[in-house]
Amino acid sequence: MTTHHEPTPRAPHQVLDGTDIARVVTRIAHEIVERAKGAEDVVLLGIHTRGVHLSRRLRDRLAQITGREIPLGTLDITMYRDDLRLKPARALEHTEIPPGGIDGKLVILVDDVLFSGRTIRAALDALSDIGRPRAVQLAVLVDRGHRELPIRADYVGKNLPTSLREAVQVRFADTDGVDAVLVGDRDYTARSSQALASQPTEPHLPE
Repeated sequence: MTTHHEPTPRAPHQVLDGTDIARVVTRIAHEIVERAKGAEDVVLLGIHTRGVHLSRRLRDRLAQITGREIPLGTLDITMYRDDLRLKPARALEHTEIPPGGIDGKLVILVDDVLFSGRTIRAALDALSDIGRPRAVQLAVLVDRGHRELPIRADYVGKNLPTSLREAVQVRFADTDGVDAVLVGDRDYTARSSQALASQPTEPHLPE
């Protein structure tokens, strides 16, 4: 009788480090300024959670490039997700709209990873309840493919072909102690987040 062995899960490996992420943020910021003709009416909305961290970095880089303060807000899309009943309950985050609002503005949604597109669809629904922007664009650090909806990003840090058995994890120093993008098999047994925090130079995927 032949025994079937499952392939050994592939350990996570780093595809972007802190220097790479900083370079990507700078490039996206320059692309925004070019496409938005100076970014005078741009409003950034970071999608919780790591999209918020990325949007803050974009805001800071845009301010350095343009010499102006770029309005920044946050967007919680939890209650707009179409898979809300299929996932464990999660705490609601805070949606924060800049004082000038979003009506008539060029709103750039910011997220860390673009995957199926369902998060962005939920973000668009949430956005429609809080204002009417002139246009909406999307900036992401990583596009991993496997779209289920006709959504694409206007600004992409890195196109990263992946299989569905893989997980993409974005780490930011603000919360994780290190800037990195990692790819590894979903069923790989990772270190705990406490171990990761104690060894930030060797990041691993969470379970």
